[in-house]
Amino acid sequence: MTQQEKAPEVLFVGGAGPAPLSIDVVATALAQAQARGLATRLLSHAADLPRTQRAVALADAADAVEFTDADAMVAWAAERSVGDPRPRVVFTGREPALGPAARMAQELGVAGNPPWSVETVRNKDACREFLARAGFRQPQVRLCHGREEAERALRETRGPWVVKPRVGGGSLGVSKVTDPAELPRALDLLPGQEPFLVEEFVEGEEYSAEGLFLDGSPHVLAVTAKRKLPPPHFVEVGHSLPAPLPAAVSAEVAHTVTEALRALKLRFGLFHVEFWLTAEGIVLGEVHARLAGGYIHRMLAHAVPGLEMFGAVFDDALGRPPAASALACTRAGASRFFTPPAGRLLAVEGWEEAAGHPSVLAAELRVAPGDLIAPYTHAEERVGALAVGADTVGEAEELAGRLVASVRFRVEPVAGPAAEPAS
Repeated sequence: MTQQEKAPEVLFVGGAGPAPLSIDVVATALAQAQARGLATRLLSHAADLPRTQRAVALADAADAVEFTDADAMVAWAAERSVGDPRPRVVFTGREPALGPAARMAQELGVAGNPPWSVETVRNKDACREFLARAGFRQPQVRLCHGREEAERALRETRGPWVVKPRVGGGSLGVSKVTDPAELPRALDLLPGQEPFLVEEFVEGEEYSAEGLFLDGSPHVLAVTAKRKLPPPHFVEVGHSLPAPLPAAVSAEVAHTVTEALRALKLRFGLFHVEFWLTAEGIVLGEVHARLAGGYIHRMLAHAVPGLEMFGAVFDDALGRPPAASALACTRAGASRFFTPPAGRLLAVEGWEEAAGHPSVLAAELRVAPGDLIAPYTHAEERVGALAVGADTVGEAEELAGRLVASVRFRVEPVAGPAAEPAS
């Protein structure tokens, strides 16, 4: 048996998705695992493996498995542990894999989140109800199974409202309704036929808290400020961290977020908790037992010198001492996403110069001349992004905005609705 076959193994449930951001996250996590002498194995759908070759090539092994099937993943883990009982870490950064990963960790008897906790936070209405009972401010929400129930929710509650899927992320299918006449349009945007939510629209600035668990306790690394397109959609077009909040407000946010995570019994991995600052105080939004998107992992690594967030999770799971003790932002980062007009792309000008700037932490361009660009209504339609690092958040925001503005998309209109976005 080789040394690598004896080493503790990190199982990346769900592997990487085909989007450049997902591959970059997994590549970063793989590097931090391997720097610690850990073996790495990707567990992903057969169709995803050839589309994520960069990540697959970096791992020590990759298996084709139905990672969204919790029972199948538990059976795989049980069989694997009999023939190879070495220590393991079960980790995922993909939303659909959170439940199966929690079940696998439980089966293997290793660090992980309780499966019921993960299912609670993945079902947004269940999480809202749980946190409200625990004493946290929450938007009012109704679970609806069709148009009739949604119309009743609008009649019985005060608007405006937000219509959104029960499970999911990336603002897919999320829209604001200010008048009942807008409800059919909002329902048409929902993906699939699953139950959906009609929720109170919260007036206030939206932020998110990013962090990790150490020895079962949550630690907030940074508060992120968000930029969004105007309603009816809520698609994000940029982030910056640490958000320039008064120290007392930041402390209250950290306390509220960590207490909510403790109430939910979450205790392992990374977290991303959304919230609003309102005239009445902090109103918690969606809770995610995973890292945020938008290249926040790159910005955090710059803003918190010495931070290896994935490696810290792996060390903690294996009972190893942390590599770094100070987890505080002393620098800043910002990201901006391109929002070109819909149509057929003729050319992109200024990309190489912007992407090559020495302060750029990540650069992504997902379209090329000839591609059809769809209207930007959710994260899956994102055509590209830049993330930068700087000494202060003001400097980071100014630089990110200037670099994104320097990239020009020449687009010609197309007849009829735009096609699906390029990937």
